[in-house]
Amino acid sequence: MKRLSFLVLLFISTLSLAQQTGGPARWSAAKANAWYAREPFLVGANYAPANAINELEMFQAETFDPATIDKELAMAESIGMNTMRVFLHDLLWQDPAGFTKRLDQFLTICAKHKIRPMLVLFDSCWDPNPKLGKQREPTPGIHNSGWVQSPGADALTDVSQYPRLEAYVKGVVGAFKKDKRILAWDVWNEPDNTNDNSYGQNHTLKTEVPKPRKIAIVTSLLPHVFEWARAAGATQPLTSGIWVYRTPEEWQNPAKWTPMEKVQMENSDIITFHQYSNPETLEKTIPAMLSFGRPVICTEYMARGVASKFQTHLPIAKKAKVGMINWGFVAGKTQTFIPWDSWQKPYVNGREPAVWFHEVFKQDGTPYDPEEITAIKANTGK
Repeated sequence: MKRLSFLVLLFISTLSLAQQTGGPARWSAAKANAWYAREPFLVGANYAPANAINELEMFQAETFDPATIDKELAMAESIGMNTMRVFLHDLLWQDPAGFTKRLDQFLTICAKHKIRPMLVLFDSCWDPNPKLGKQREPTPGIHNSGWVQSPGADALTDVSQYPRLEAYVKGVVGAFKKDKRILAWDVWNEPDNTNDNSYGQNHTLKTEVPKPRKIAIVTSLLPHVFEWARAAGATQPLTSGIWVYRTPEEWQNPAKWTPMEKVQMENSDIITFHQYSNPETLEKTIPAMLSFGRPVICTEYMARGVASKFQTHLPIAKKAKVGMINWGFVAGKTQTFIPWDSWQKPYVNGREPAVWFHEVFKQDGTPYDPEEITAIKANTGK
């Protein structure tokens, strides 16, 4: 185990030496702010169609469903949403031509509905063992029971697969590097999330890469993912969102940041963060994020059970022009209307939570809460 970790770090060090050649740099704050000045108040959702359990099912040829995507994005347009955060996957690049074609088709549907998505390249959350082909059915009563990491544990800990990961990043970014239909690239979602309560150390599954090892590997690899995307010629901004809550005072003191947070903050063109907490916390967090002098977008929020809501959060963010992208849109196979702790306490026998955790619309297209729709429209000008 120690030898494998050493080899991973040795490979990354070698990679670093090979890449210290003055490639494209992080955007200046002036360039980032000039870009953002042209954008509206950004409001959207983390999106997968209701009939996809994960990003593989969304984009694989056998299950890609333009009709459902078109219908659901029309609903988003009707309430004034103008962006979506959408997860891709490295395994999809095993069919570069097919995947590129489907992603282009997806972007065309987005443009039809005046939506410019933020595309996520890698993701450390949930199942560490992704596989192409037919995806499993949802486990009844459990939040995100079929979402998969990218790269999976095998690829993350196998240095021989890193060139494949680089080819994926450079391939997909290169194919759409000048595409104005894309808002931005989120290069790695929650990179140091070790899924402690689902696949990690606090759960019976324990299929996750051990916590310190995973964090060390991704911390070393993440700067190169930024480099790969820049080398591919991305004209859209790059980011990787911070997700663990810190006080405003801690954000003002980089000595308090983890090595991962330093990588994220020092390489991101625009600052993105997650905020599943009450409005008072959001009001304190926004000034801290804005103090770095760059555009700010909250790429995950809205969990009703922890007082993160449209009615309270959108007005606060709009005042500061901080974009807001909630988790979930139409309830479906991801089952994210069920709370996180369902991994310990599943909602069995068809039982639903008294208050939905995420999602905006029910399967039949009616809103979960009409007052939320009113709030979204009021803040988007719809």
